[in-house]
Amino acid sequence: MNIRSLTRGDGVVIGAAVLLFIASFLDTFDCSGNNCDDVPTAWDNGTLLLGVYLAGIIAAVLIALSHALPQPPKVIGLDLGQVGVALAVFTAWTAIGAIFDPAGPLDFGESVDAGVGLILGFIAALALAAGAVCSLIVPAFRAPLLGAPRPAPAPYGGQPQGGYGYPGAQQQPYGAQPGQPGQPQQPYGGQPQPGQPQAGQPQPGPAAPQSGAEFTPFWFAVPVARPLYGEDGSPTPIAELAPGTWYLAVEQRGPGLIAQTQDGRRGVLQDTSGIQRG
Repeated sequence: MNIRSLTRGDGVVIGAAVLLFIASFLDTFDCSGNNCDDVPTAWDNGTLLLGVYLAGIIAAVLIALSHALPQPPKVIGLDLGQVGVALAVFTAWTAIGAIFDPAGPLDFGESVDAGVGLILGFIAALALAAGAVCSLIVPAFRAPLLGAPRPAPAPYGGQPQGGYGYPGAQQQPYGAQPGQPGQPQQPYGGQPQPGQPQAGQPQPGPAAPQSGAEFTPFWFAVPVARPLYGEDGSPTPIAELAPGTWYLAVEQRGPGLIAQTQDGRRGVLQDTSGIQRG
């Protein structure tokens, strides 16, 4: 799981789920009369508990997992995110019915008003549905919840380090002297190794590029979570590239790139807008 793949919409639905859980322990309704001494909570009403509170919490979990998992499983052929959005809308619809009929099948024979638990649950259900739907249609809700991590400061005189595939400079062998760009490194003592050109001698020119070798692999990071599709053209993503992680582009494929993930899988990144090159 990669929590950096979570979006702002995920943050809204997770917050709404926490609010639903708290509201389930509060009074469901207020009433007047002798029959209202023991006001139940949502845990005393199975229909309300399953239809609003637990359904909303499960919807938030499914939506968050659909973005946090690299390859989320499918439920009856549907993505976890799609099932979560549908369940979030169902939760809001059920909460609307409950707010107009707080007592439900219970008959107290007195006037019954919605209690603080039901009102708070209704607000949380609406926020849950709004966050789930807006994550699909509003670009601001698809932005990363957590920004990309800043690179750690390099130690004095050292090279910058990073996570997987960080495109930093290679370490020099022990005793090697730093040379000028484009010149081979000399071992300690300044004696060239056999086969290495000496300083002042004419250097051979660069070899002519071979066909198909014009593309130079490079490291890159994506600004937001983006799907990686199979090289066979399948419409189903094989992985999801997460912000804050470096990936290796090994080939150009039309407007897209052939990218390689940490576990060695290769696929096509169709949307290359805004990527950060290493």
